[in-house]
This record gives sequence, C-alpha cells and structure tokens, in this order.
Amino acid sequence: MISPDPIREPKAYQDHLVGLVGDDDPAAVQATTPRLVRDLLVEAGDAIRVRPAADEWSVLECIAHIVDAEVVAAARYRWILAHDEPDIIGYDQDAWVDRLHAPVEDAEDLLDLFEPLRRANLALWSRTPAEQRDRVGIHRERGPESYGLVFTLIAGHDRFHLAQAARTLAAVRTRG
Repeated sequence: MISPDPIREPKAYQDHLVGLVGDDDPAAVQATTPRLVRDLLVEAGDAIRVRPAADEWSVLECIAHIVDAEVVAAARYRWILAHDEPDIIGYDQDAWVDRLHAPVEDAEDLLDLFEPLRRANLALWSRTPAEQRDRVGIHRERGPESYGLVFTLIAGHDRFHLAQAARTLAAVRTRG
C-alpha cells in the first residue's frame, strides 16, 4: 500500500491516514501502538535490520520513523495548543531516517524515547478540552491543520507504518 504524497497531494494524504483510523478512537489506536511495536520487534528477531530492497526501510527503520513522527507530533501539538495559528514546518522522513538513525540504533533505545513520549502525548490529549482540539496550526505544505486532525493523522500514520513493517518482515522472510 502506498500513501499519497503529503506535499503534492496533501488532502489525499490526510484523507488516507484519517481513513486508516475510520471510526476508531484515535487515542485508543495510539495507545495500542507501543505494544504492537514491541510484538513486531520480537517477531522480527534477527531480520529486524534487513531491508527487503536497497530503497526500502527495514523493520527497525520503519519503527525509527514512527518514533520520529512522535517527536515531531509532540512539538506540533504543543505549538498548536499554546500559540495562535503557529507555522508548522514539514520534514523529510527519509533524511531523518538516513541521518538520525544510521546506523539504526538499538530497538530498546528507540522504545525508551517513544513509549514515555507517547504516554505524555496521550495525557495531553486527555486533558485538553474538546473545544481546544479545534485550534489550528498552519502546515507549510498542507495548510491549516487542527490539533484534532494532527492527532488523528498520527493514529493513521501508526497503522500505515506498522503495516509497512509487517510487509517488510514478510518480504525479508520470503526472500529467505
């Protein structure tokens, strides 16, 4: 499954990720991700760092990207809630994986960052009044995005990249 390009097709990208959440509670989706990540890492075993192709991420690189997205989302949430229509910059996911995770660090180190940050972001969501979830930041590439939309996008992003990591593992194992 390929996601629409977030820069060339911003609305299609948003719709795709929101669609992956469907009617599910985005907080519940996000709350399950740390366990799903841990399960996937155990299942991957020695194949964790193997890329199915030179231009595709390994399971661990997919997880590193989920962690990077959580770091970025944590800042975006706070800027949107604390400032009036803040400027939200994009980032090059491939550059982050290539430059910040090469060689890819230990899975436990990634989880040591991800799990408490995810808990903090879920706590922020829980204590934010519903009317504040409509506050907006202006994404440089996609235009206005509310806190509620960004939060839902991350839930869909989790599902998308967990599925990518599972496909990666299947491809690596098939290749044998």
